[in-house]
Amino acid sequence: MPDTPSTSATIAAVRGWLFDLDGVLTPTATVHMHAWARLFTPYLEQHGAAPYTDADYFAYIDGKPRYDGVRSLLESRDIHLPEGEVTDAPNQPSGDETVRGLGNRKNAAFNETLAEEGVAAYPASVAFLDAVQQHGCLVAVVSSSKNAPSVLAAAGLADRFEVVVDGAVAAREGLPGKPAPDTFLRAAEQLGLEPGECAVVEDAESGVRAGAAGGFAHVVGVDRGVGRGTLERLGADIVVDELDELIPLLTTTRESTA
Repeated sequence: MPDTPSTSATIAAVRGWLFDLDGVLTPTATVHMHAWARLFTPYLEQHGAAPYTDADYFAYIDGKPRYDGVRSLLESRDIHLPEGEVTDAPNQPSGDETVRGLGNRKNAAFNETLAEEGVAAYPASVAFLDAVQQHGCLVAVVSSSKNAPSVLAAAGLADRFEVVVDGAVAAREGLPGKPAPDTFLRAAEQLGLEPGECAVVEDAESGVRAGAAGGFAHVVGVDRGVGRGTLERLGADIVVDELDELIPLLTTTRESTA
């Protein structure tokens, strides 16, 4: 991890940390990946389309609101469905399928897996969360998922975040999802901070793009499979494998600027 003067100065100035959830704080990205694969592997086969792969998850789905992910993946295969309603049943006859019905099917699979297997936070991410809170920084979760509260509760992190801007909040307030920066900007506002006082922490392509577009002090990319080069190209100022790599830099820069 590079420790340059500009990086140190930016980290030292951060007053609020805006964390993505899936893939940053918790390994629920894996649960999401499995749920998407269970949805699209048979679906694409039934429609004679190119098979679903993990690369499709990173290119078309990762970090986006659920229905946007469905729509993006289908468009990559030149499949176009009616949008439907949020109340569409997960399992409809093939002629009655909608974007939202497929999204609801994926969500049901995700919740079943979460209930069966639970989830534990990444230890390195919890260590970094401890460090920034001990230094008086404010924290928020910004997630495209509408399941963020249940995931935080399952991981034992619910009491750590007073501000959670998730898919449900975005829908209620009419905020566009990632890669637009609006949900991160809303979280900064709820913390009472300006974007330039906050850092975004993301593992997804769309999330890093959102952070880069929002005028934030720093965009930290966590490489969970997208690739260091891709995250840097999309706007990450620094890329780490685990968040605890930042703890020495945080401590050093705080002490040196005290």
